[in-house]
Amino acid sequence: MRAYIIADNQDISKAGMMFLLSRQKEVSLILEADNKAELIAALRLHPTAVIILDYTLFDFTGAEELMVVQQRFKETDWLLFSDELSMSFLRQVLFSSRAFSVVMKEGSKEEILTALQCATRKERFVCNHISNLLLSNNGSTTTLPTTAPMDQLLTATEKVILKAIASGKTTKEIAAEKTLSFHTINSHRKNIFRKLGVNNVHEATKYAMRAGIVDLTEYYI
Repeated sequence: MRAYIIADNQDISKAGMMFLLSRQKEVSLILEADNKAELIAALRLHPTAVIILDYTLFDFTGAEELMVVQQRFKETDWLLFSDELSMSFLRQVLFSSRAFSVVMKEGSKEEILTALQCATRKERFVCNHISNLLLSNNGSTTTLPTTAPMDQLLTATEKVILKAIASGKTTKEIAAEKTLSFHTINSHRKNIFRKLGVNNVHEATKYAMRAGIVDLTEYYI
């Protein structure tokens, strides 16, 4: 029996994961964490937990920090559960420790359940989609940092949304401000991250600063 911590800020995927976990006999406790501080606090109480992490929506500053937390709580197991992750990030994290597994949100229910069961047994799981990309030399979804000019890289709408992201606004807040759906803003967000070759808000903010989208005197990393 193991405790599970859901570190995900997307309500629909969080609810779906709660539903799946509630039907697993090996799960003793289900907790939620909305940010890194809450996650660390939960890990102090449950240092052998399984963490289901949407890295792209969380506030880790980079892969290095994520790996430091894993090393600090060495008995934990991590299931990376996101819409899209760069191959450079996945190689760095997956090769650092067998405590990291990965399954994509687009995966089938059966594949996600298998990933959860493997994590419970402290067995690594890498979904078919990611396995194929890691084995391929020309995976079509591999994202790498780009040096293309910003004007050619992002659309006008994406620049506006990136500025809002860099200012600390959540996807929900941006959607409300722009009178758009959460899904629409989240799709823009994923496209921005893919184009920039980044995985989280911190990395996107650094790019926005270098590109002059945000004022260095206003925002701090």
